[in-house]
Amino acid sequence: MRLSLPTYRHLPLTLRSVLGAVLLLAVAGSTGTLGAQRINRIGGAPPATTPELGVIDGAVSDTSLRPVAFAEVSILRTDIKLTTNSSGRFRFVDVPAGQYLLIVRRLGYRPISAIVEVAAADTLRLSYSMEPATRMLDSVVVSASTMSLRMVEFEKRRREGVGFFITEEQIDRRNLPVSADYLRLAPSVTLTPTHNASGISELVAISRREGGSLFGEGAGACAMQVLVDGVPMPRRFPLELLPTPKDIAGIEIYAGAASVPAQFDGADRRCGMIIVWTRDGRDDRKGLR
Repeated sequence: MRLSLPTYRHLPLTLRSVLGAVLLLAVAGSTGTLGAQRINRIGGAPPATTPELGVIDGAVSDTSLRPVAFAEVSILRTDIKLTTNSSGRFRFVDVPAGQYLLIVRRLGYRPISAIVEVAAADTLRLSYSMEPATRMLDSVVVSASTMSLRMVEFEKRRREGVGFFITEEQIDRRNLPVSADYLRLAPSVTLTPTHNASGISELVAISRREGGSLFGEGAGACAMQVLVDGVPMPRRFPLELLPTPKDIAGIEIYAGAASVPAQFDGADRRCGMIIVWTRDGRDDRKGLR
């Protein structure tokens, strides 16, 4: 209903008050609706959840407790790395919460690897002691300019016919999704599920020559020693932490202690050995890092 101004003025006072209140409610409702729409347009989608971050703070020393400066500390499966300062200290900040594999290297010392668990909004404090490496490597003549020194040695051992080898070409051709799947190709390896301290299921490699399993029938069989670029991994190494297939240049597998080459005698060889070489390792085609 539309009322002209003269007609509205001749209405009773009570009726004019009611019509005025109705008009105010209508205007307020219209403004409220527009305001809500405007907020939705400006706000857009809800903000993304901020990742839960932590900090890794550590120190590296030698067996005499002297700081080891310029040691390289890297996180496997990432490009993250840094070097220790003159006090042997290192610090990773804004690390997403989760499980990681840290590797510590320094020329003249045995490398160290360790699985760490980073908690959200917390600082993980670590301390590592490096042992001097006294054994000198045998001299090697490099005959292929396009192949790294360690892959030249890999090919030499493969030609000798001791152990089971998986080459980069075979890895690319099969294109399996997970690195552990390539270990299933070796007749001497069994992948056994186990549980870590957090109750999470993980795969561990044991030698079929040893028999048994870690926790089931024949329990007591020890896990095979895993090396990545010559660095011994922790015992019962979870294979989920291996480099991805696209990062692997070769894998060599030795079923028992007797078949492991002498140059790897610094690692535990009792139950055989799995050695993984990456495509972007320390002396590979990308250069020494």
